[in-house]
Amino acid sequence: MKIAGPYNFDLVLDRLSLDPLNIVDLGKRSVKIPLIIDKKPKVVEVAAVGTTDDPEFLISGAESEVELARLAHILQWDTPLARIHEHFQQTDLAPIFSEHRGTPLILDYDPYDCLLKCIIHQQLNLAFARTLTERFVRTFGTMVDGVYFYPQPEVVAKLKVEDLRELQFSGRKAEYIIGVAQAIVEGTLDIDSLSEKTDDEIMKELTKLRGVGPWTVQNVLMFGLGRPNLFPAADIGLQNALKKRYNLDRKPTIEEMEAYQKEWEPYLSYASLYLWRSIE
Repeated sequence: MKIAGPYNFDLVLDRLSLDPLNIVDLGKRSVKIPLIIDKKPKVVEVAAVGTTDDPEFLISGAESEVELARLAHILQWDTPLARIHEHFQQTDLAPIFSEHRGTPLILDYDPYDCLLKCIIHQQLNLAFARTLTERFVRTFGTMVDGVYFYPQPEVVAKLKVEDLRELQFSGRKAEYIIGVAQAIVEGTLDIDSLSEKTDDEIMKELTKLRGVGPWTVQNVLMFGLGRPNLFPAADIGLQNALKKRYNLDRKPTIEEMEAYQKEWEPYLSYASLYLWRSIE
């Protein structure tokens, strides 16, 4: 499959390889992606055979249009990165966008996975957050063709707080994870319908859940649904990136961050992504 460039799949693989649950082969330039289609698990492998300016991929395991469409959405193959790059060349983030040219906003493999992961990651350092997520998925999830799938809501809803405490979850975080799964099982939360709703509607719906605040929802909007115009100003990483970019002697204020954002719209999610990349 060929897509429009620029699209730097090697930078994508570098980022994906930081998560111990992802099956990435940097030598083969490939990744195995777990898909849930009609409640059935399926593993698809994507390997790059092209370049940043002329991207092309070999796909193994995707047999239907639904699977290919889901894959294209996760990898953001239909996002006009050339247009976004040109937009930021007219801003003060131009050097960062030139350095990381062609970096797409890759999504988590499923919005449900993304929501659980964001809750787990709340208020933890990144290394331990990844370790805790890995323990959770390896303990309660399933493996298909060597790839782990997150435990489905029906499984998580039946867990006890003590089950997660054994993995070093806090009691409250355990309650939040189980509560989200129970809301899905009971039908009060329809994850599949989120893609049809506006950012504001999703914010209102998800923040009704215990343990889900604006930071979590913003990350779900970005990395679960691929919304292009999110800037989680409370994120410490973004604050540090802006401090470095503007040579500040302290973290920027919310007012300063809002002022910076004006020229980056309507692609705030990409401003966020590239700023994170600038300090990784």
